[in-house]
Amino acid sequence: MTTAARPALSVLIDTYNHERYIEQAVVSAIEQDFPASEYEIVVVDDGSTDRTPEIVAKFAPRVRLLRKRNGGQASAFNAAVPELRGEIIALLDGDDWFAPGKLTAVATALEQNPEAGAVSHGFYEFHQETSERNLRVPERREFFSLATPETARLSTTYWPFLIIGALTVRRGVLQRIVPIPEVLVFCADGPIAWSAMASGTLVFQDALCYYRHHEANLHTVDAKSRERLRRKSEMLEVMFQQIEQMLPRIGVSKQAMLASFYPWWVVVRRQKLRSLGGDRLEAFRTEMLSFRSQYQNPSIAYRLFKYVTLGAAASLLSPRQFYALWEWYGRQKPMHFPDSLRIKG
Repeated sequence: MTTAARPALSVLIDTYNHERYIEQAVVSAIEQDFPASEYEIVVVDDGSTDRTPEIVAKFAPRVRLLRKRNGGQASAFNAAVPELRGEIIALLDGDDWFAPGKLTAVATALEQNPEAGAVSHGFYEFHQETSERNLRVPERREFFSLATPETARLSTTYWPFLIIGALTVRRGVLQRIVPIPEVLVFCADGPIAWSAMASGTLVFQDALCYYRHHEANLHTVDAKSRERLRRKSEMLEVMFQQIEQMLPRIGVSKQAMLASFYPWWVVVRRQKLRSLGGDRLEAFRTEMLSFRSQYQNPSIAYRLFKYVTLGAAASLLSPRQFYALWEWYGRQKPMHFPDSLRIKG
């Protein structure tokens, strides 16, 4: 008996109750121009209660279905990663889909750039209600990592392109962070993206996947959906806490974190405090974190000035009042903030 050759690449599709979309995701992986014998397709179903498993099963044996009890996105990744056979892993959410030529492009990029632990690329945002497509691509091709503060700062530009569907990683990027803490019932792609950046990531401009906005995913919440917005904000906070613990373990320095990771955390906390409110101490701590990430060696006088002025403002004003004043100041003196995170749920 001969043993089947080990595939070079694995496509991992994570899904939960995606009966309306999962067939398009699977077909987009099957119809790639990459040699069929050189890649496998694995779908991990996180305990769907709709027809998702039935639809995926139609594609056996070309597609392997892993079923598990519902536990959230992190638990789905943890269950699936040990089952994958490829040395390269292309990730896809069950409600998104690949563009033609995706697998050939990412495999070629990794082959030509052995220093990269991951590659990612542009994408289309597809709005289910209107069928509108918006092109999202980086301004230029770029390789960056978290090895130094200088290269780490590029994360403020390129993290938004490391979405599931665009991100392809070498096996080691996942192996060094699995198991992902299963408290991340969604947002579990955050640790994967930061592990990819720590390993070195090449981002290029081709738009090779479609990111679907629909009523059930968390990126579609608006200011009126306060409960969903609060749930998303709480999970984002947990995600940042988990990544903060993870990065030093995988060799990222404090200086690189101050240049890349903490500014993102500040952005997300400010968004939460502006939209949902919070306590004054949380606003003060957020601005102190921002100050430390911007000024790593400030003078004692300037440090005291910041603590006193921010402390006074944060203690006298509610977070919403504080950030209304902050926004007014920003209009007088334009400031740059990174784009909001795109998080599926």
